[in-house]
Amino acid sequence: MTMTMDRAAPRGRHPAWLVAALALPALALALMRLNGHVPPALWSQAILSPDIADIRQLLVHYSVLPRIAVAVLCGAALGLAGAVFQQVLRNPIASPMTLGVAAGARMALTVATLWAPALIAPGGWGREALAVAGGGVAVMAVFGLAWRRGLSDVSLILAGMIVSLYCGALGAALNLLYEPYLTALFIWGGGSLVQQDWAVVVWLLPRLVIVGALVAVMVRPLSLFELDDEGASGLGVSLRQMRLAAMALAVALTGFVVAAVGVIGFIGLAAPALARLAGARRLRDRLIWAPLVGAALLWLTDQVVLLAGEMLPTGAVTALLGAPLLLWMLPRLSFGGRPGAEVPQEIAARQGAVRRIAIIGLAGLAVVVIVALGFGRTADGWQWLSLDGAGDMLRWRWPRVLAALTAGGLMAAAGCLMQRFTGNPMASPEVLGIGGGAAIGTIIVGFLLPVVGRPEQIAAGSTGALVTLIFILWVGRRSGFGPERVLLAGVAVGALFDALVVGMLATGDPRATMLLNWMAGSTYVVGPRDAVVTLVTGAVLLALVPLAARWLDILPLGGPTARALGVPVGVSRLLVLVLAAGLAAIATLVIGPLSFVGLMAPHIARMAGARRALAQIVVAIILGALIMVAADWLGRTLLFPRQMPAGLLAALIGGPYFMWLLRRR
Repeated sequence: MTMTMDRAAPRGRHPAWLVAALALPALALALMRLNGHVPPALWSQAILSPDIADIRQLLVHYSVLPRIAVAVLCGAALGLAGAVFQQVLRNPIASPMTLGVAAGARMALTVATLWAPALIAPGGWGREALAVAGGGVAVMAVFGLAWRRGLSDVSLILAGMIVSLYCGALGAALNLLYEPYLTALFIWGGGSLVQQDWAVVVWLLPRLVIVGALVAVMVRPLSLFELDDEGASGLGVSLRQMRLAAMALAVALTGFVVAAVGVIGFIGLAAPALARLAGARRLRDRLIWAPLVGAALLWLTDQVVLLAGEMLPTGAVTALLGAPLLLWMLPRLSFGGRPGAEVPQEIAARQGAVRRIAIIGLAGLAVVVIVALGFGRTADGWQWLSLDGAGDMLRWRWPRVLAALTAGGLMAAAGCLMQRFTGNPMASPEVLGIGGGAAIGTIIVGFLLPVVGRPEQIAAGSTGALVTLIFILWVGRRSGFGPERVLLAGVAVGALFDALVVGMLATGDPRATMLLNWMAGSTYVVGPRDAVVTLVTGAVLLALVPLAARWLDILPLGGPTARALGVPVGVSRLLVLVLAAGLAAIATLVIGPLSFVGLMAPHIARMAGARRALAQIVVAIILGALIMVAADWLGRTLLFPRQMPAGLLAALIGGPYFMWLLRRR
């Protein structure tokens, strides 16, 4: 999605005011904290040459000051990396985590912690080197998947998302199985800025300076990404090598930060957007101001965390400050440029081929449903249901199978609607923040009521999802529900909710910890009534989808084209958005967020040949239902008597197939 920034902010606005608004409170809090350790008369001594006999001065010199320096360096690096990613990938919601750097680093550390602890012990590779290696392997996998398609922005986004999802799902599965051994990774994964000396600053500073200088040299080549690949080719310029070089620099910035302090995800997305909103219209301005905004935002967040008692890693709560700021400034945003329907354009399959794909998918779904209902693992081993015990066993199995089938289909349909509504390959139902809103509602009622039954949980989740939807609609109304504004608002709301969820989970309360299985896509507590209600309400909403088929074919072409073809853009966007949110909310309330199905099923359907809107939705629904039923069956049988959430298994099942399909195409 290419963007021009000529109208990014009202005339006369300058990003310096935003940097000052963030940095001055951070400075004030830092001085207050410094004064709490040593009196002002000793500040210079504590900073330059601390008295080794004075523990307060040592604490300031070796902990307080390095922590500030690390926050500023990491925030600047992520802001710069985010600006490069968004420019090269032509996508307003791209971030430094898009290419799987963080997921690969965490996966490497997880594997080392469980099976090769000598690698991270003194004398081994060390955590930093292993994290960089893991992130590098993930990025090489992304480049390998996208290479045959010329490293186009869409192929890189899709490859990065699937590698991130797959590594994340695999890591989450290992965490569920080996939780006692991986507790220490929670703090690292949340982005902890705790320092005990200047070693991290000394390690980071020269690397960031070198990479930053190389990015500065590439300012002019980076500006060519305002053109699409065809336009650049018309000028005799190939963007492939420039894209590879720019992505390598952005990945290096991200990898250094992840290796040093862990995952700090929201800064890289928010800092470029905030700089643009504050007045950084040109690429050169964004490359200057995005790092400054990122540094100030992370510094302020860390000071607030320290003021609150440092109960959480700083990276886990950056969205608590950054998301409200982004939402407050979002009404000032105006996008220009070509309408970027960046959905991949594979060779069109004939209608008959799509019909065959749908028939094969339905047959596969029928087989999987029969297996899920009749074949399983018990204390006596693998066996088919006997006639004597079929009734009792089916009463336990069929609600889960029906809920998985329905939720998978609904989430896949919602993903198709979102990607066609926005013309953005990174769009998914989770981008709307519906899942986060439902999670917050569920958590709140769990803390307020002594006993929470299934009806209370559904009611609370529905309320949270509805409030979120109303807020997103309120934010997007001024732009006629423009895709860019809705996407950024949804990302900000989702990040805010995620931060709140992390905070509540960090309390250690068992009621909050139980939420983890639900968030991973679990059918554990689904009863017959839940399954039937989900099927009926989902079927009603799906019946409305064909009425919007023409809109869905035209909306990705952009507002001006849609209007020229007689589509009421504002009304159609609103109705499609509400329909997508309704489908996602129903699925989320029953078994939790299903990131893989909602994000990837539409892409798999399109790559299989279903390019028209209605055909894509039908094939995606079949694929989503098939994947979720298979995942639920595997989740309750492979590790019997233990169970794995279906959402995680869906990513582990569908991920390799999507990688193969992307590589083959």
